[in-house]
Amino acid sequence: MAAPDLRSELDSLLLQLLRDLEELEAKRAALNARVEEGWLSLSKARYAMGAKSVGPLQYASHMEPQVCVYTSEAQDGLQKFWVMRASAQTPEELGPREAVCLSPALRRRKGLTKTPEPESSPAPRDPLNWFGILVPHSLRHAQASFREGLQLAADMASLQIRIDWGRSQLRGLQEKLKHLEPESA
Repeated sequence: MAAPDLRSELDSLLLQLLRDLEELEAKRAALNARVEEGWLSLSKARYAMGAKSVGPLQYASHMEPQVCVYTSEAQDGLQKFWVMRASAQTPEELGPREAVCLSPALRRRKGLTKTPEPESSPAPRDPLNWFGILVPHSLRHAQASFREGLQLAADMASLQIRIDWGRSQLRGLQEKLKHLEPESA
């Protein structure tokens, strides 16, 4: 590869790296705002419901995750993180449905044309119900803020991996350019 081609590739990689760094900084600021907003809403809920009504004593003894963080490899070989609801099925879980076998003791009645679907596991319960049925809007707002923050954190992790990859590519191109320049001078 010639030095001018290498320099133009180096320039485009550097510009992409700077765009990624700018995007990361914006996401960090958004994450900080979401978390701060969530804590403020949570403190408003504690004030509205009473300090002892919103706290660790109201947590369920058995908790189930509401969301899961998944990772996959993108086309360029970099890892990408994303957040999905725990009740949603991953692409690996989606497949052909198995037929449900009826017990020999059961008869098929006229008019029944569909086979019964297997019962899926119940969707995870909303943790806000731990604090009562009518919770303040500020508590729902806090939950939404923290969920958005989790999505931002996954985006930031993916972006950070892309930035690290870009830095290593940049160093590699700089080394190639160092080796080519003494030969051309």
